[in-house]
Amino acid sequence: MIQHNNTSTIVKKLDLDGYIDNFSSFLARKKPVFMQGDINQHYRYIKALSNVDFTPPKEVPNLDLQLNRIKKQATLSLEEIYAFITIIGYFNYLKSLAMSEPLFAWISSIEIPDEIKEIVEYFDDNASINLQKDQELYDLHHAIKQNRRDIKDRLYKLAHSSTLKDYLVDTQIHFNSGEETLLVRGGFNQVLKATVVGRSASGFFYIIPQSISDLKEKEARLLSAKEAILYRYAKEFSTVFYKWERFLRFINKEFDRFDSYQARVMFAKANDYEFVLPSKQKQIKLSSFAHPAIDEPVPIDIDMQKPILLITGVNAGGKTMLLKSILSAVYMSKYLLPFRCDSTHTKIGHFKNIEAVIDDPQSVKNDISTFAGRMQEFANLFDRSDMIVGVDEIELGTDSDEAASLFRVMLSSLEKKGIWFVVTTHHKRLASLMASDDSVELIAALYDEERRVPTYTFLQGSIGKSYAFETASRYGVPQVVVDEAKRVYGEDKENLNELIEKSTTLEREMRLKIAKVDEELAKVERQKQKLIEQEEKLKEEHRKIVATLENRYNAATKKAREALKVKESTEGRRLLNEAHKYKSQPIKEAQKPKELPKEGDRIKYRSHKGVLLQIRGKEATIEVDGLKMRVPLKDLKKISQEKSIKPKFKPKKAQHSVEKSGASVSLKVIGMFGDEAIDKVDKFLSDALVNGIDEVQIIHGTGTGVLAKLISEYLSTHPKIQKFYRQKGNLGITVVEL
Repeated sequence: MIQHNNTSTIVKKLDLDGYIDNFSSFLARKKPVFMQGDINQHYRYIKALSNVDFTPPKEVPNLDLQLNRIKKQATLSLEEIYAFITIIGYFNYLKSLAMSEPLFAWISSIEIPDEIKEIVEYFDDNASINLQKDQELYDLHHAIKQNRRDIKDRLYKLAHSSTLKDYLVDTQIHFNSGEETLLVRGGFNQVLKATVVGRSASGFFYIIPQSISDLKEKEARLLSAKEAILYRYAKEFSTVFYKWERFLRFINKEFDRFDSYQARVMFAKANDYEFVLPSKQKQIKLSSFAHPAIDEPVPIDIDMQKPILLITGVNAGGKTMLLKSILSAVYMSKYLLPFRCDSTHTKIGHFKNIEAVIDDPQSVKNDISTFAGRMQEFANLFDRSDMIVGVDEIELGTDSDEAASLFRVMLSSLEKKGIWFVVTTHHKRLASLMASDDSVELIAALYDEERRVPTYTFLQGSIGKSYAFETASRYGVPQVVVDEAKRVYGEDKENLNELIEKSTTLEREMRLKIAKVDEELAKVERQKQKLIEQEEKLKEEHRKIVATLENRYNAATKKAREALKVKESTEGRRLLNEAHKYKSQPIKEAQKPKELPKEGDRIKYRSHKGVLLQIRGKEATIEVDGLKMRVPLKDLKKISQEKSIKPKFKPKKAQHSVEKSGASVSLKVIGMFGDEAIDKVDKFLSDALVNGIDEVQIIHGTGTGVLAKLISEYLSTHPKIQKFYRQKGNLGITVVEL
C-alpha cells in the first residue's frame, strides 16, 4: 500500500542511502535530515554560512536524557557536564568569527549567563577539571603520579632481583584486572610474600608483592580523595545547571540547528555540490543533474512543466534511473540537501510528499498478486494531494490494452487532485492514449542503432521503442532465436508500431504549434491592452497636473491678496508674480524665446539701465551711469530696439549719505522697501568701486530680517564682491569686502 513512506524507506527506494550516510558523517551528532521551521530562512542561513571560514564542531552526544535529569535536580557526571560545556564553548568560538547577516544577528543574540561562563573556565580541552583552578586537586594529581612511579620502580627491582629470578616467567610487568602484577611459577612463596590475583592459560600465577601493597592502599586513598573533589564539583555544577535548565534546553536546540547548517555546508564543499531552494511554482527543471549513487553519471537535462511525465524507450536504457533521479532531486531540494547540478538553471517545485512505486508488491504471505498490489497502492492515492509519485513499469502484471485504458483514466483523475507522476512504461498503447493530453509530457530513452547500445540520454516530446530484440542479442540470447522471434512478431506489426509512434509525434508537434500561435495572439492582445491602459494613465496624469497647477495658482493669488491687504506691497507683488508663473506653466511652449541683446543695445541689469558695450562668450561689458562693469550676459534684458549713442558720464547727486573714514564707508537703508534698498545698495557699491574703497558697511537693522535677507541674496550674486558677513556684536550691519 502507498502510505506516507518514512525517510529511510524512500531513501532506499531512490538509492540515496549511501548519500545520506555520507552526509550524516558531517554532523556533530545524529539527527533527521528534516529541519523544522521556514525553509526560506534556513536557506538564507546556509548561504551566509557558506561564505564563512569556520571549524566544524566536535562530536557531541544526544543530551535529551541529561536535560530531563537536570530538571529533576539530579547530579550529572563531569563527562555529561563537559558535553554541555563543549556546546557553549563552540558558541563562544562562533561569536569571535566575522559573519554576515542573518548569521551575525542570530549568534550575537545568544547571551550566555555569567555563572555558566565560570563553569566553562573550570574545564580543559581533555574534558577534565583544570588543575590550576584547585590547589588540592593539583596536589592529589601529582601525588597519584608519584605513587604509581614508586609502584613501577619496586616491581622493576623485584623483577630483576636474584632472589626471585628462578621463579619469574619473564621480567615484564603484566596488567591483570587493572592491577600491575608479576608472572611467576609455583613455589614463589618460598622467597616472596605476595597475593595471587589470577592465573595464566599456562598455569602460571599473576601476583602482587606484599611489599607494594602499602603503595596500592595509598593510591586507593588518593584516588578516593580525588573522586570526592570531582564529585563535589559535579554537584555544584549540576546545581547551577538546574538554575539555568531552560537556557541549556535552548542552546542545545540552537546547536542542533547550527549543526544541521554546518553539515550541509561542509558536505557541499567536500563534494562540490550546490543548493537548490524549492520554488512555489510546480515544475521540475534539471540542468546537468547527476544522481549521487552513480560513479560516472551522464548529466541529465530535463524540463518537466506538466504534471505527468511518461518515459518510454529502450530496455536497460536508464528509464528507471531517470525516474529515481527526478524524485531524488525533489527529495534533496525539499530537505535542502546539496547535490550535483547547475543551480542557476535548475528549478524544483515543493511537494508535500514523495512516493516511489518501484518494487513488485506481490506477496505469498498476504495472498496478493502483482496487479492487485498495484491497485491497492493506487487506491490509496485518491485520498492524497500535493505530492509527486514515481511509478516504474506501470503496466506490470495484467493485460496491456486493458491496463492502458485503466491507467490513463486513473492518472488523469489523480492529476486533477494535485498529484504529479513520473511513469516508465513499454506500452505504446498507453503512450498513444495519453499523448494527446495537455497535462502529459513524453520523453524517450535513446538507442544507438549503429553501435547497438543505449546512450543513457533522453529526448523530450517523443515515444521511444523498447528495442526488445536488440537488447536480447546484447545480453547473449542466440541470434537464431532472436531472428525467429522477429519472424513470429511479424513485419506488419513492427510497421504498425512505427506508424503509431510517427502519428503520435506529428499530433504532438501540431498541438505545440497551435499552442504557440495561441500564445503569440494572447501576447499581442496583452500588449494592446497594456498600451490602452498606458494611454489612460497618461491622460489621468495630465489631468492631475493641470488641476495641481490651477490649485497652486489660486493659492498664490490668495496669498498675494492677503499680503496686499496688510500693505506689504513688495511681498504682494512677489506672490502675484509667482502666481502668474504657475498660470503660465501649461502654455510654456507657446511663449516666444527670449531675445538676447546685441552690442550697442540699451539694456537693463537688475534695477539699472545702461548700454551694452561688448560681448565676450557668456559675459558682457556694460556702462551704467558712467561706470563700466562686466556681468553675465544671461542677466541682461533688452529694453529698446534702437541703438543708443554712448552717453557721456555725468556724476549724479548721491541718493545716500556716505561716511568715509580711512578705508571704510557705510550706507543706511533702515525703513526702506526691498526694491528701493537694493537700488541704493547697487549704486552705493558702484561708487565705492570707482573710488577704490576696499571695505564698506551696509546698515539694515535687525527688524524681521526680511531686508537683511534680500541684501544678502543680492550680495551673493555681485561679481566684484570678495566676501561679506555680519558685524560681530551688531547683526544689523553687514560688512562687504570689495
